[in-house]
Amino acid sequence: MATNITWHEGAVSKEERQNLLGQKGFTIWFTGLSASGKSTLATALEQTLLHSGVSAYRLDGDNVRFGLNKNLGFGPEDRTENIRRISEVAKLFSDAAVIAITSFISPYRQDRDSARELHEKAGIPFIEVYADAPLEVVEQRDPKGLYKKAKAGEIKEFTGISAPYEAPEKADIHIKTHETTVEEGVQLVLDYLVNKGLVAPEKLIKKQA
Repeated sequence: MATNITWHEGAVSKEERQNLLGQKGFTIWFTGLSASGKSTLATALEQTLLHSGVSAYRLDGDNVRFGLNKNLGFGPEDRTENIRRISEVAKLFSDAAVIAITSFISPYRQDRDSARELHEKAGIPFIEVYADAPLEVVEQRDPKGLYKKAKAGEIKEFTGISAPYEAPEKADIHIKTHETTVEEGVQLVLDYLVNKGLVAPEKLIKKQA
């Protein structure tokens, strides 16, 4: 652990930055099994927000393993470190008044709770979105053929098959993706953001009209 370091405060406060940029920063954390629809929802949400003139950036579970987390595997310790790093990155985006949208299986409840705590200690809203689909549904979807490989023993420590997924007990938003269209799912998130005062409704309405 690093020592002999000192936090250097900037000249612009979080509130001043938000006022200057005209929006609030926070993190929307999608969690769920592989093929549950979380990445699809995250992608559609990012597009909707950007087309509404709201700055947002999506952090995808597979994408970050090509760079930032390419040295991590899928064992329990590496999964925890994967989420720790992304929690910190999402917090930086949020502190910069950008909406961070993360899409990670993030199978361990403690890791997601730690991500929330990190944000809340910094005074940054953290919204957990549970993309919920039964195992039999995601196995049928299986767009990458991963469940088939996992059941054949070709992939070790695969969430839902040979590794656990601890579902959220009190997600801020619960979307049953096998019963909800992508458009309906995105609207559920937007409604939540508006109701919590995180995004101005007139901005979304004006741009979508």
